[in-house]
Amino acid sequence: MAMQRGLPPSMTAFLTLIGILVWTLMEYSLHRFLFHIKTSSYWGNTLHYLLHGCHHKHPMDGYRLVFPPAATAILCIPFWSLVKLVVPYTAVPAVFGGGLLGYVMYDCTHYYLHHGRPSQKVAHNLKKYHLNHHFRNQTSGFGITSSLWDRVFGTLPPKKV
Repeated sequence: MAMQRGLPPSMTAFLTLIGILVWTLMEYSLHRFLFHIKTSSYWGNTLHYLLHGCHHKHPMDGYRLVFPPAATAILCIPFWSLVKLVVPYTAVPAVFGGGLLGYVMYDCTHYYLHHGRPSQKVAHNLKKYHLNHHFRNQTSGFGITSSLWDRVFGTLPPKKV
């Protein structure tokens, strides 16, 4: 669709990568600032538990690892509108598509980190990194698909002593 709007293939690919990068920042931000928000009221605690607390209480429950696809489809509407506000008309499909691809990669990666048996070093290290967040230190290591934003914002888990 971006190329139908006159965007060259190389720029479409570049903007798709930008969309993926933006998703990784959203993933980190949502996980750190929304899913790990400190609550004190009954309704705040209940909402937090439903959004993310349940996942930390039962991290190996396969039914609580991905966001429901129907809800994702509904949320695509405001995100499409937001992208339309901040990027040029020709770039909207590439940036939005990259963000959506990033989200799907996140969901698949997150499920695999909990239930897969990685044989490759990169995947094994990512699983170890994420499970460290669940079982050792829930106040750091907020990246799921990578540790990039933990490095940028200084929330890498401490090294073992």
